[in-house]
Amino acid sequence: MKLETLSQINAERAARRPVIVITDVVDGSQRMVKARDIAADPLQAELAKQLRTGKSGMIEAGGNKLFLNVYAPTARLVIIGAVHISQALAPLARSLDYDVYVVDPRTAFASPERFADVPLFADWPDVALPPLNVDRYTAFAALTHDPKIDDPALLHAFERDCFYIGALGSRKTHAKRGERLKAQGATDADIARIHAPIGLNIGAVSPSEIAVAIMAEITATLRLPIERAA
Repeated sequence: MKLETLSQINAERAARRPVIVITDVVDGSQRMVKARDIAADPLQAELAKQLRTGKSGMIEAGGNKLFLNVYAPTARLVIIGAVHISQALAPLARSLDYDVYVVDPRTAFASPERFADVPLFADWPDVALPPLNVDRYTAFAALTHDPKIDDPALLHAFERDCFYIGALGSRKTHAKRGERLKAQGATDADIARIHAPIGLNIGAVSPSEIAVAIMAEITATLRLPIERAA
């Protein structure tokens, strides 16, 4: 690999922007495709598919064997609310290699005893979230049921274009949430991005089951064929 290519890869990774290096396995020639350029690339379909999986692999195109080396940012999960569901969700997400953060200004909930080895931020969202550099490779789950905490967090998630945004609550609760958020500047498109009630409908009842439903929905949003090149 040329030093110039390696430098560009490192720059993109530092900025949490995915990149794919295409290597012709016969002649060794290489080219790099940044995520923003995938849509215009002749291999657009193959590149987009490989980026969704987040894994490198071999393909055949135009009679050539090509190895696609995928450099994708580590996915993050920001959990708003140090509640019982979060206690099950955080370790589950970590087992899937997500970087996990829990935000809750209520120190009685956001305690190290309840969240071992998980970064905790016992501050209000407007203080805790900006330093986390929430981005398009971040999943966002609002679980407090408290508008004073969830609403500003959701507005931040809209602004940062998270790939997944979910919020706990019934359809009736979500309708009221939508009205509040629109009164604070959110658009109909923003509200439509919220998965609410959060999680896949698998009949989940316990906090652990709800955590599984949430993580399954996050995984589907990340991996199924929805173009999100950044």
